Amino acid sequence: MTWEAVRLEWDGDVATLTVDRPDALNALNVETLEAMNEALAAAANDGARALVLTGAGESFIAGADIKYMQSLSPEEGQEWGELGHSVADALEAFPAPTVAAVNGYAFGGGCEMALACDLRVGAESALIGNTEIDLGIIPGWGATQRLPRLVGDETARRMIFLGERLDAETAEREGLFGEVVPDDELDARVAELAGQLAAKPAFAVRAAKQSINQHHEGPLAAGLAYEKRAFASLFGSHDQREGMAAFIEDREADFE
Repeated sequence: MTWEAVRLEWDGDVATLTVDRPDALNALNVETLEAMNEALAAAANDGARALVLTGAGESFIAGADIKYMQSLSPEEGQEWGELGHSVADALEAFPAPTVAAVNGYAFGGGCEMALACDLRVGAESALIGNTEIDLGIIPGWGATQRLPRLVGDETARRMIFLGERLDAETAEREGLFGEVVPDDELDARVAELAGQLAAKPAFAVRAAKQSINQHHEGPLAAGLAYEKRAFASLFGSHDQREGMAAFIEDREADFE
């Protein structure tokens, strides 16, 4: 299968899913999210023993398509949220370990895709954050639930309330990145790590992943359901319209 906005490539038992919209800093639109879902299903069906998620060019995933989101109604916002959640959930439930190779920007929805992976390796130049608050919305693809589990309550609240962007060193210190490497060593290090994961006994690794995920499954499912409703409810509000218009027009937002 081939897609316009993503690439699925193989190196032995390791599949690499690359978001390939470098001119848009790999921002996620409907077509890209749908392609990611298809690619993840294909990788799982073809027996990937490890999966790498990364972005083409100088950005991991800079966020979601704000021009598309700007005019959504609450009902359409719910559909958009559900689509993003479906990809993040597919990453979290993928039957083999997943590694986010975070090169460059990982904001908003891009941060949420990294959060849904099992492991995260950051390039030294990486910047990561949940920046939705400045658009008049909240994270809608899982960050309100997954981020506190990684970095703790205080750091998660600061990142979400203030839209703080963390550099790679800070992200590693806070537990968001497992390790940080020089930019020109990211691909090699992630390939090495993915190869190590793929070499482990597949059924045991799958059981370990399912057991770890089970620890969060009940409360996480309830929290994710609440997040979906809250995210959708903000579409059509003055602050959502103004925040996204200000972003597109490159000006300060005038929130209520």
